[in-house]
Amino acid sequence: MKLLLRKDIENLGLCGDVVDVNSGYARNYLLPHHLALEPTKSNLKAIEEDKKIAAAVREQRRKMLVETCKRLENVEVTISAACTPDGHLYGSVGPREISSALLGDGHSAHPDQIKMTANIKEVGTFQVPVVFADDIRTEIKVWVVREKTLGEEEEESAGETEITDDANAVPTDAEGSDATTANTDAGA
Repeated sequence: MKLLLRKDIENLGLCGDVVDVNSGYARNYLLPHHLALEPTKSNLKAIEEDKKIAAAVREQRRKMLVETCKRLENVEVTISAACTPDGHLYGSVGPREISSALLGDGHSAHPDQIKMTANIKEVGTFQVPVVFADDIRTEIKVWVVREKTLGEEEEESAGETEITDDANAVPTDAEGSDATTANTDAGA
């Protein structure tokens, strides 16, 4: 069934295109949602305004994608993952984890825009391509590091408390009495 698109539809066509689709897709989705019309002469003339609006929206989206791409240049993200002692991950790091790490750093990239040939399965540094459009692409650096175990976290927190305990100690003068008490007695 041939239809005239009123809006840009990914993987189908742009506004103003006449496309050939299955009749079920046309009846159940495109026509009820007012995304397409029958390609008559009057509809072809009437759709000119929709084409202008769609072109403006495409241009605005393209500018936004170019800006996002520029912000992602030279970006590095670090992802902690559980791994074996020799550095092989128990799971893997894929587009979803990288997208989440980027979002945590204040950047945005949808998992579909992160193009990897295979998920990362070991600790290391990797260059990962991010593709927003055919001609809008960049690469980010992904550091996959070993996740700290519970024992290592306890050792670190114990080391921090020892340092803070020494910093909170009250200094004493040479005779062994508190220096703060000695200073207040001298001032009185």
